[in-house]
Amino acid sequence: MTVPAASTALEATPRVVTNLVHWLETGQVPDGLFTDDVFCDLTVPMWRLQAQGADAVPAMRRASHPAPGRVPRRRYDQTQTGFVLEWEEEWDEDGEHWYCREMLRADVVDGAISSLSVYCTGDWSTAHRARHAAEVTLLRP
Repeated sequence: MTVPAASTALEATPRVVTNLVHWLETGQVPDGLFTDDVFCDLTVPMWRLQAQGADAVPAMRRASHPAPGRVPRRRYDQTQTGFVLEWEEEWDEDGEHWYCREMLRADVVDGAISSLSVYCTGDWSTAHRARHAAEVTLLRP
C-alpha cells in the first residue's frame, strides 16, 4: 500500500483529523470522533495517564486543558491503521499565555478514533516561553 506524502492542506486532510483538531481547539467533541471504547495513553514529562471510553478521554483532556485554544501549526501523516498528527497548541488561561508541542498516533475504525497514544512536551508558561526565546534561536518555527 502506498502511503500519501505528508499533508498540511486542509482539503487533503481526512474529516477525522479536522474533527480532532476542532476538539483540541474548542473542547467540543464532534459526533463520531471516537469509538465508544476509545483508549488514550497520554505521556507528559515525568508522568503517564490513561483513559478509556468516549466520555473518559475528553474528561482527561479537560482536566489539564480546560480553556479553548488554537492549533496554529500541524502536520498529518496517514498510516496503515490511521494517522500521526504533530501539532503546536496555544491557549490563554488565568492571565497566562500557554504553549505546548504534541504528537499522537491514532488508530481509526470506520472513520472514528479507536486508540490514541499522545506525547506532550508539557505546558510552557509565558515566562518559560520568554526564557526559551532569549536562550534559543530556532532554525525553523
